[in-house]
Amino acid sequence: MVVIPLTLAVSAASAQQQANQDACARDVSRHCRAVMNNGDQAVLACLKEHRAKLSKACDKVLTEHGQ
Repeated sequence: MVVIPLTLAVSAASAQQQANQDACARDVSRHCRAVMNNGDQAVLACLKEHRAKLSKACDKVLTEHGQ
């Protein structure tokens, strides 16, 4: 019985992470293409540098994650 709720929680977290990535994918390719291969922290720093130009969806994801 424990396995099913845990599996559902992992699936929900994975779906949420994918939704977050989808929200910022266009912004990353538009503003941060040069640092895409430098890791998540480099991409995050780039998105923060271009905060004023980001889509509302991506800005919301960053805000919801304390960035």
